[in-house]
Amino acid sequence: METFFAGDEGYEAEVAGFQTGVRHRPAAVVAASSADDVAGAVRLARARGARVAVQATGHGARVPADGVLVTTRRMAGVRVDPAARTAYVEAGVRWSAVIEQAAAHGLAPLAGSSPGVGAVGYTLGGGVGLLGRTFGYAADHVRALDVVTSDGELRHVTATSEPDLFWALRGGGELLGIVVGMEVALMPVPIVYGGGLHFDAAHAAAVLAAFRDLTGAAPETLTSSVGMVGLPPIDAVPEPLRGRHVLHVRLASTEPLDPSLLAPLRAIGPLVDRVGEVPAADVGSIYGDPDFPHAYVGDNVLLGELPPELLAAVRTLAGPAASVPCVVDLRHLGGAMARAPEVANAVPYREATHILRVLSPAGEPGAVDAARAVHHEVFAAAAPFAVGRVAAFGYGPVGADPSLPAPRDPATTRRLAQVKDKFDPDGVFLSVVDANMCS
Repeated sequence: METFFAGDEGYEAEVAGFQTGVRHRPAAVVAASSADDVAGAVRLARARGARVAVQATGHGARVPADGVLVTTRRMAGVRVDPAARTAYVEAGVRWSAVIEQAAAHGLAPLAGSSPGVGAVGYTLGGGVGLLGRTFGYAADHVRALDVVTSDGELRHVTATSEPDLFWALRGGGELLGIVVGMEVALMPVPIVYGGGLHFDAAHAAAVLAAFRDLTGAAPETLTSSVGMVGLPPIDAVPEPLRGRHVLHVRLASTEPLDPSLLAPLRAIGPLVDRVGEVPAADVGSIYGDPDFPHAYVGDNVLLGELPPELLAAVRTLAGPAASVPCVVDLRHLGGAMARAPEVANAVPYREATHILRVLSPAGEPGAVDAARAVHHEVFAAAAPFAVGRVAAFGYGPVGADPSLPAPRDPATTRRLAQVKDKFDPDGVFLSVVDANMCS
């Protein structure tokens, strides 16, 4: 265990994360390499009367840590058991490492669109995955968790050993302890059928309508989404898309796609059509999310329905004419995500049919406030159809938006508070609803 204090050489590099719009300034940062290091860091914080936050990759940072920050990126072990179809994943592991090792055995984890995201934090937040409609949330398939609780003790948490804590950690969005490792199920998926179709924004109305129809007819084997974003005129962007504002329909299926499902989209005339067989090791190519640190701000709303008037509002308010650049991400939920898992967890709002996310860059002075003003208009338009929100999909500095619903229903909130009182009665851990998960 190595500990850095403000002013020490290496301090700035240790606190840096993927989200550069939130900068941690802890009194001490503990670079953990083991569960014992994490336990020692919690005991150090208790002795100092300081709160504890945790960071692996820093994708989800929202509130600057000012007490003790535990960084876990050195805890990068992955063990795949192909016979049991499980993986044991340490706290600092990114999904890319799990995807690669599982694919060697014809298996796949329930990862999301970005292989660079921390596996543990993503899963603790629920985990809306590429194949979510087929298999459910990532949190639904956690077998066991190794957790350092606020007393500095390491606990092996399962449905039988600590049922309340096991329920709360899987999808609750509350830092009740630092998860140093987790055992998760892997799925027998060597090939994903899908990819993406890009369209010019001039066809936005037709593409969004076709996407809505697609989600109404899609089998549970297909999980899809549509993104809307302006792409820069740089060499890194393929020529057909360079400098354009585009819509990107993303598809991931466990079975070959029925051509009739895609026919209406293809009739519109995509700029790029890359739909086919995707090896499980290459699923990150479906979305092509950015993998470099940057500042961004955004939030989300869970929808109970997707009416045409909302699609029109999103296209108008967050499209090419918006006063700030917006990245829109509209994902189809339902299917297995709508059903309760075999062992209950804290993932709320399973009745949601879609999730709408809106993000904007936030690296320039005044960018956060300008972006939030535009995002507020989008979420206000979505409010009549909203059923909730996902805490893990809040990005950048915390800011109240009255148009956004709560990230938890009242019953889940009450039960999580009871678990928090039991396992962290002194409030040692900084709430991840306002800060960051181990991602």
